[in-house]
Amino acid sequence: MEWRKSSRSGNTSDCVELRQDLAAVRDSKRPGVTLPVTRTAVRELIAQLSR
Repeated sequence: MEWRKSSRSGNTSDCVELRQDLAAVRDSKRPGVTLPVTRTAVRELIAQLSR
C-alpha cells in the first residue's frame, strides 16, 4: 500500500501523509521517519479536523 496525502495539499511538500496498512503517519519532507498510530486515533483526528 502506498502513502497518501490529502488532495488539499496540492503540489506543496508541506503535508502529512497516511498509510493505512501501517496505521502510521509521516511528514512528506522527512519520509524516512514515521509515527505509528492506532486506526482509532486516525479516525478521531479526522473527525476533529472535519468540525
